[in-house]
Amino acid sequence: MRIELATAAGLPGRPNEDWAASVLPASGQGGGLVLLDGVTPPPGDDGCAHSVPWFTARLGGALVELSGSRRDMTLREILAESIRRTADAHRSRCDLSHVRTPQATVVLVRWDESEIEHLVLSDSVLLLESTEGAVRALLDDRLDRLPPGALASEGTADAYRNAEGGFFTAAADPAVADRAVAGRTPRAGVRAVAALTDGASRWTDMFGEGDWAACLGVLQKEGPQGLIDRVRTLEDADTDRTHLRRSKRHDDATAVYAQL
Repeated sequence: MRIELATAAGLPGRPNEDWAASVLPASGQGGGLVLLDGVTPPPGDDGCAHSVPWFTARLGGALVELSGSRRDMTLREILAESIRRTADAHRSRCDLSHVRTPQATVVLVRWDESEIEHLVLSDSVLLLESTEGAVRALLDDRLDRLPPGALASEGTADAYRNAEGGFFTAAADPAVADRAVAGRTPRAGVRAVAALTDGASRWTDMFGEGDWAACLGVLQKEGPQGLIDRVRTLEDADTDRTHLRRSKRHDDATAVYAQL
């Protein structure tokens, strides 16, 4: 088994709000990975005394613990309990009902000798490569289905955040776990798994340098850092913002690749 991980902050001197980890149980019969992309709040009050990196570290740690130790729980149950634990850690000091309370996208994967379980919430990407080489992208595409202009301003975006007809992230409500895209795949049919925050998936979904199969090929040959380096080169070259448009020049970028 080969597992590689790389991450890069979007701006020097600014905290990286992504978080990732791999899980390898002592039995050697399974494993998993966790990938979070913290949502950067706009300037102003978000009702919380804690930073986004504090939140992603707390949530990520709970997800790692439970996905490795509680095989009796589904991934939705694990996400719900992890959100509940994280909320309990700061609800006495913070207003967790605030629409911009710290939150994150989630990719959670767990495998054993028989199957691979997956969960995706919001716009991070999970790729599964079959033993024949076909690549399947498992996506939560609610952001892509929003009405035109829905994200034009923070105020407008807030109306769609964790709301019916909008998009969902892991924040303070455990019930959001039921909104995640989740499923199971026979282990025998999968050769590799990859997870990308949207800062790393730009190579495909923003710059169109290749499809998801080509993206996985870069991960296989050059590793996660190679993919992130390619993204940074494309971002620097897009001086006219043909592809970037109103997006950040550089976003936090994280990629995890697991060859099973």
